[in-house]
Formats: sequence, structure tokens, C-alpha cells
Amino acid sequence: MTLFAALRALWFRTVVPARVAAAGVKTSGSVRFYGMPLISQVSGSFIEIGAGCVLCSDARYTALGVNHPVILRTLSSSAVIRIGANTGISGASICAVVSVSIGADCLIGANAIIADTDFHPLEAESRRSNSDPARVRSSPIHIGDNVFLGAGAVVLKGVTIGNDSVIGAGSVVRDDVPPASIALGNPAIVVGSVPGSEIKS
Repeated sequence: MTLFAALRALWFRTVVPARVAAAGVKTSGSVRFYGMPLISQVSGSFIEIGAGCVLCSDARYTALGVNHPVILRTLSSSAVIRIGANTGISGASICAVVSVSIGADCLIGANAIIADTDFHPLEAESRRSNSDPARVRSSPIHIGDNVFLGAGAVVLKGVTIGNDSVIGAGSVVRDDVPPASIALGNPAIVVGSVPGSEIKS
């Protein structure tokens, strides 16, 4: 290992966790960071990362690379983002107005988007300049344990993805996905079952 690589690894182990904590994120046990995630947290909101999680924000440390660092962003004072133990996230964007819950042992592929809000109103009038959150539709997202989101997958507001499910790369999930299901496409539809999975609710 070169001196530069050793210093970078030390920075990942010491400086990055301290900066994440200073940003108001709660970590339960040891969390590994490869690069600094982008964190934006509204006062009063809550972000928690479970023990054993790995957040990769540096393209050198994941096979496909990432287009940007992991983004964890709350957009209201009551918003909650919870990430379960031993989950791995590569360059994903996770945004919550209400709640985004990700279970344990999940794989969140490069550049996935998980957002519980439309960000802007559907009505044409003042869509770009709207500042009234009551006009923007938001609904909680729940992703179960051991879920695999392929690279570039998009999970939209109000969706529940059951335990053990797999979402194909580039898919847009707008409806619930049952446990142990394989879903893909835009919009994502269930095309099969996960081999060897014991279905859990």
C-alpha cells in the first residue's frame, strides 16, 4: 500500500465518521465509509445508519463506479431515514420528506434513487417555484431486509419492497413488490421469484 493510499484509508476510518456524526447522523456500531457522503439534514429530522453498513462514495472502491457520493437528505423537520445493519450502499441518493426505511443486509446498487416525494407539485401553475410543501405529494417508503436494488434503480414514494426481493438495474418501482420477488422494467413488474428464498412477511 502506498503512503497516499494509507493516508486515504486513515481518513476514511477517522475523519469521515467524525464529520458524519457532526452532521447529525446517528450510527449504531461500526460503519465503514469509502469517501465522504453528502448529508443534508433539516433540524429536527433523523438519520440513522446501522452497524456494519458500508457507504461507498468513491468510484475507486466499487466495480461499477459511482456518479456521485452517497446522498442522505431530509427535507422536513419530521423526516426519518433509517438504514438497517450490514447494508451496503454505492453512490445512491436517499431523500425523505416523511420516511425512508431500508432493512438489514440490503444491497443498494450504484446510483440508485430512493425518494419518498415528488419534489414538485403536479399542477402546472408555479411548479418550478412552488414553496408550499402541502402541494407536493409524499408518502413513506419501506424496503425490507436482504433486498437487492440494481444499479440505477428508482424507488418512488409510497412503495414497499418485501424481504429478499431483487429489483433489476434501471427499473422504476412505483408499486409494491411482494417478498422474494424479482421485479424489473419501467414501470417495474414482477417477473419471477428469488431462487431458494423462504418467503417472509
